[in-house]
Amino acid sequence: MLNPNIDEIQLTKDEYERYSRHLILPEVGLEGQKRLKAASVLCIGTGGLGAPLLLYLAAAGVGRIGIVDFDVVDSSNLHRQVIHGTSWVGKPKIESAKSRILEINPNCQVDLYETRLSSENALEIVQPYDIVVDGTDNFPTRYLVNDACVLLDKPNVYGSIYRFEGQATVFNYQDGPNYRDLYPEPPPPGLVPSCAEGGVLGILPGIIGVIQATETVKIILGQGTTLSGRLLLFNALDMKFRELKLRPNPERPLIDKLVDYEEFCGIPQLKALEAKQQAEMDEMSVQELKQLIDSGTSDFVLLDVRNPNEYEIAQIPGSTLIPLSEIESGEAIPKVKQLVNGHRLIAHCKMGGRSAKALGLLKEAGIEGTNVKGGIQAWSREVDPAVPEY
Repeated sequence: MLNPNIDEIQLTKDEYERYSRHLILPEVGLEGQKRLKAASVLCIGTGGLGAPLLLYLAAAGVGRIGIVDFDVVDSSNLHRQVIHGTSWVGKPKIESAKSRILEINPNCQVDLYETRLSSENALEIVQPYDIVVDGTDNFPTRYLVNDACVLLDKPNVYGSIYRFEGQATVFNYQDGPNYRDLYPEPPPPGLVPSCAEGGVLGILPGIIGVIQATETVKIILGQGTTLSGRLLLFNALDMKFRELKLRPNPERPLIDKLVDYEEFCGIPQLKALEAKQQAEMDEMSVQELKQLIDSGTSDFVLLDVRNPNEYEIAQIPGSTLIPLSEIESGEAIPKVKQLVNGHRLIAHCKMGGRSAKALGLLKEAGIEGTNVKGGIQAWSREVDPAVPEY
């Protein structure tokens, strides 16, 4: 429970009316609403999780809200990032979020940090706030947020999403566990696909983000039982919740400073490996592929390694679908050999990453090939705008 000085906090006539349904709740009441007004919350990210939780924190009457983000609104965000609107596409997310927050509740103080959170600025940004809410989608930032919260003794309200599944908990609260107790080491870089590659049900971050907002409000009010020590797992397809117990690990190394989290998560090594593979891999542009197709030659095979549902959305003419998963398992290797049969192999995916991986695996099986830089996304943008982007 936070202990803000609420003696000098007063509600205006408008606020009494605005928060009337809170004020009649015994668990909130006038004192609780004053606590909300006195509280300060820092949200890292205004994406799928940050969007709903910011809306509800503002509506609940949290007096000071900080937002850290350096991205701009993209049309592909709008199916899940409900704080943003179509008119904000191409503009900074933090400005979009602030505009919407003040539309909901002009009594909020909104602090904007249009920057990437880093080891150099994290402690300074986090310090003024009572609670941190983690709405990020990458491992380096999650470890950074966790360690900054541990060093500054701030509760860390955590959530994550992928496809149809989500998680939520509260870290570093009342001697409870922190993120490193759940994940002592990051997964190998590149193992967990991003939402851009794997997709996400648009409603899912709304559910998890609202859970994060609920936990934040409970901490401010000092009411109820938080998720500290419990990892809440949600499966939207089955509409099931379940819990896992979390405990602090007494053997976990002491967190006494912020480190290079990109290095900790193996990102530089992955980038170096990808650069090496790219340098060694034969590549072609989408314009070169177009010239090859237009030439009428039949001495090449164009392999599409995306998933079948992606192939239904958009195709490059003449391509053959063999998903990366079938190449990874090995079951499609004979099929690819038969398909190539002395022809030149050209592979593509959405943006070029999965096809490069597929060609690396095929090379180990003795099949050389050429990767299409930028994949079908580049084809849509640079060659044929009629092919849908997704």
